[in-house]
Amino acid sequence: MLKRPWGFGGDSNPAADSRRGVSGCGTGAELAERTPCAPLLQARGTETQLDLIGRLQRTTARYVSVRARACEPFPPTLSVTFDDFPRSAWTRARAVLERHGALATYYVAGRFCGATEKGLEYFRPDDLNALVAAGHELGCHTFSHVHAPRMTRARFMADCDRNAAFLAPFLDNRRLETFAYPYGDVCVRSKRLAGRRFTTARGIRAGVNGGSVDLALLASMPLERRSWSVARWRGLVEEAAAQGGWLTLFTHDVDDYPTPYGCTPAMLDQALTIARDGGLRILTVSAAAASLPGAALAA
Repeated sequence: MLKRPWGFGGDSNPAADSRRGVSGCGTGAELAERTPCAPLLQARGTETQLDLIGRLQRTTARYVSVRARACEPFPPTLSVTFDDFPRSAWTRARAVLERHGALATYYVAGRFCGATEKGLEYFRPDDLNALVAAGHELGCHTFSHVHAPRMTRARFMADCDRNAAFLAPFLDNRRLETFAYPYGDVCVRSKRLAGRRFTTARGIRAGVNGGSVDLALLASMPLERRSWSVARWRGLVEEAAAQGGWLTLFTHDVDDYPTPYGCTPAMLDQALTIARDGGLRILTVSAAAASLPGAALAA
């Protein structure tokens, strides 16, 4: 339901992985193309093998350009995002966002609507109406909250269609513009599918989006109790301010006693205060993407 550690796979060497292959599966590029479907993954057997395949897929996907955009420096920007989303991401985060004059992007997986899982209450239809009325953005997180690389192309697209149909009444049938990969899991094929369908797609690897930005796999800093680093966040804000870059931040629940994958209201307030003090404006993901200067590059 919630994401793996954001840094998993971050230190891979894609060139070396490609030369070596993994467990007889072929080169990195071949593996990325061959492993998006569930049957092949299941055939590999153990969780260790699945993790190794997933690591190689995510690393390879970072180096395959899908929706690249070369951009000159522009006003440094932050986009705040919530995944899945637990109800507290609206009911508890709302006051913090309003205090900073910030609009956020909520990545919705329709199957969570009205659900309570492992003691965590998820959004209700009234919450979707309220946040849209307040000017926040809804994004796609698939309907079933599935690992995209383990799905066939047809199943992935059908699940996104189902989520779009679920959200259509809350959007006056406007098109969903942005996507976040559930669990941060992405491979070359799912990246290409998301890149063709959505204007932007967000991952879970921290960094500044600047220079040449791949809109099909935006970097994002986790605001999670288990891994939050104020020092690292200050460093990213300073880097974005210096180069005219775009940061995105993601979390799940917002509570005084959050899950390891969520944050407290005070943590959210601190992150936004540091960004504001650093000179960053705060926009939804789609508003920030629309403001990017520069010409699109061929994928």
